[in-house]
Amino acid sequence: MKITAIIVRSLMGALFLFASVAYFFKLMPQPPLTGDVKLFNQALAFYLMPFVKVIELVCGLAFISGRFITLAAVLIFPIIINIVLFHAYLDPKNILIPLLLLLGNLFLAYYYRKNYATLFAAK
Repeated sequence: MKITAIIVRSLMGALFLFASVAYFFKLMPQPPLTGDVKLFNQALAFYLMPFVKVIELVCGLAFISGRFITLAAVLIFPIIINIVLFHAYLDPKNILIPLLLLLGNLFLAYYYRKNYATLFAAK
């Protein structure tokens, strides 16, 4: 189980790290956007995307380094939910990777569940 957690967090960290670095340094050309995806990108993602990519960068570094994994899993969870919902409604043919990210994050939350126990303890 420990090796599985290391593999999952390393793959997630590499994916988030690559996505954020590619965004900031414009390493990959953006495909032409059409329809609702273009509207979404112009309306909402234009202002939020730099903030989201900084969080992805920090969480990717945390996953790769193996430090603050529980905090990174909590921080990245809303972003993963938004990625899954975006693909579910606007781009359903490419939903496999977001679903794998969601499963990986849920697995990491389950694996490190003892670290979350103090959050739910009544004092």
